[in-house]
Parts: sequence; C-alpha cells; structure tokens
Amino acid sequence: MGLFKRNPFGHILFVKKWLIRILGVMTHRRFRGFNELQIEGSEIIKNLPDTNVLFISNHQTYFADVVAMFHVFNASLSGRTDSIKNVGYLWNPKLNIYYVAAKETMKDGLLPKILAYVGSISIERTWRAEGKDVNRQVKMSDISSIAKALDDGWVITFPQGTTTPFKPIRKGTAFIIKNYRPIVVPIVIDGFRRSFDKKGLRIKKKNILQSMEIKEPLVIDYDNETTDDIVKRIEYAIEQHPSFLKVISQEEVEAQEALNKLREW
Repeated sequence: MGLFKRNPFGHILFVKKWLIRILGVMTHRRFRGFNELQIEGSEIIKNLPDTNVLFISNHQTYFADVVAMFHVFNASLSGRTDSIKNVGYLWNPKLNIYYVAAKETMKDGLLPKILAYVGSISIERTWRAEGKDVNRQVKMSDISSIAKALDDGWVITFPQGTTTPFKPIRKGTAFIIKNYRPIVVPIVIDGFRRSFDKKGLRIKKKNILQSMEIKEPLVIDYDNETTDDIVKRIEYAIEQHPSFLKVISQEEVEAQEALNKLREW
C-alpha cells in the first residue's frame, strides 16, 4: 500500500489505518473490560465478499454502536469467533468499512471529525435537522456516496435514522437495497443505551451486558419485491417491528412480577 494511497473519498489509507489502531486500543475496554460484549454469529463476517455488503442495524448511540462493529468485524476477519479478545486484530484492519451518519453529527467537535475520517458517509437527514422536524428532498449526491462506498467495500447503516427504538424504517435504505443489490446482513444490538450516554462517548454505567447478534444475509428478490416489502423485511430483521415491542413489554411485566414475588418471599 502506497504511503499516500487514498480511498474513493480522498482519505489517506495510511492515516486511516493508524486512526483505527489508536481509537481501537482506546475503546477496547469499553466492550471487554468495563462492560462485556456478548457476540453471536460473527462467523458470518468471514464468509462475506470484500465489497457490496450492507449491514443494517437498530441504533442505540451515535458512535459506540459503530465502534463495536469495527471491533467485531476486524476480530472475525482475524480468525476470532464471537470474541474480541486480544486487540492485536487491529494491527491490520479492514480499511474499506464505512458507516452512514448525519452530517451535522459528524461536524460537532474534533472527535466526531476524526471518527468521520475513519469511515463516515455523512448525509443530510431529510426529516430532522438541528433538533427540529424538517421535510427535505433526498440529495442524490448522498445516495451516490453510499453507492460509491458499497462499490469499494462494506457499509453500516441504521435504517431508522435515530437512536429512539421502534421508529419507522426510512425508505431510503430500501431504495438503496433494491437499486444497488448489496448483500444485506442484519445486526441486532442491545445494552449500549444503558452503557453509554446518547453520543456513545462517555461510559454511563459499568458491568452492563452488551449484545450483538449478526444474522444470516437476507434473501431478497430484487426484481419483484417493492421498497415497502423491503422496509417490512428490515423491520423484522433488526427486530424493530411493533410486534417486538409487545414481546419486550410482556417480558418486562413477567420480570417485574418475578421480582415482586422474590421480595414477598
């Protein structure tokens, strides 16, 4: 790799590699130390092609979710299964991993700007800006940037576009899937909201069990399924369909009842 070789977005790969190494070492204990990340299905990562892979996931913090995925992906590619033990896997990280993020978030401070260099595809949200509801047209340049990233490697996206659970899936993700036909790998995460603040930069609570489940790629009929069909698939795949809310609510009720009985006993 040439010292000044760049990726399609103009980022110098040598600089990006060292940023991933340094940030990876700095953040490793957030997922294996202060808290424990339970991983399931990481063997799927090793069998994916080098390009045109889209990871879809629910969203709990601005940055910790993505950082954890960088750890898990690189650990898996280095031969580890469902483990991020021994941070040495970051010495030769995969450099063509990108993630979709709101442009205003990535400009908010020095650290977000550094994280943006690591692999952000910064887009303008069409429904929210500076804390207010808006209604804007999708910028085709944003779509083109995601397509460029897929052509170069892997892309992580959070199709709800918010850290609030059970919000609707944005149709832009379904449009990208239907038109660019990537391999779509669902991921379901939990515990990050309890571990970190909303940005995912500050540890809010220690000894939280975090989880990341990597599921088998979706089988999609790109020619015959509509964007609405794909939206529905995404909802179920990342466990954000309203039916999952009912399941969670019932589990919480049962847990509370069990706790009450224990106290009575």
